[in-house]
Amino acid sequence: MKREIIITSDGSTSINLPELNEQYHSKKGAIQEAYHVFIRMGLDLFSDKVAILEIGFGTGLNAYITFLESERRNMIVDYTGIEAYPVIQEEIAGLNYVSQLDAEEYRNVFEDFHNTEWEAKQTISKRFSLTKRKQFFNDIVDDNSHDLIYYDAFGSRVQPELWGEEIFTIMYKALKKDGVLVTYAAKGSARRAMEAVGFTVERLAGPPGKREMLRARKIIE
Repeated sequence: MKREIIITSDGSTSINLPELNEQYHSKKGAIQEAYHVFIRMGLDLFSDKVAILEIGFGTGLNAYITFLESERRNMIVDYTGIEAYPVIQEEIAGLNYVSQLDAEEYRNVFEDFHNTEWEAKQTISKRFSLTKRKQFFNDIVDDNSHDLIYYDAFGSRVQPELWGEEIFTIMYKALKKDGVLVTYAAKGSARRAMEAVGFTVERLAGPPGKREMLRARKIIE
């Protein structure tokens, strides 16, 4: 399927799938969306140490921003990114996240994210480790392993199977007690599916261009 680099409204790049009319990030701003949904509404809930599972590693933007935050906050992060269809080198070369984030001193880190081998934990820094797994989301068997899930799958319009009870059962199992899942999505059907498998779900203010988003917690009495 054809993929093309586009510029979103905040100047940062994303990947567009013209056949599906779907993008890897919000057209209103890839970096703005990542910071709001995954950092402010997710990572900010944790302090010293966190194990993160990302559903949709994609361009590596969420992981890279999380790495930058781990450096800034002196936070230990064990990051696992799941991706069935990795981006290719030509696409990576067209992404402008390093310059847009004013992170030239960590350019090599962004490159390492994409150049390190899959299926093995890699030490990126003394604070940040990365494991990339080439895997379909419904094949995940993680159990009580993660504190935080970045749920960044394609929208339900193009992949409705990623927003139902079956997939959220897998996510619930993957989280530790009191774990959190954050996603840009806000559809009532997604919220109901999360609640049906045991999550406690709240609606939050969404990123620029989107009124709401969802945050789910695995609360076990």
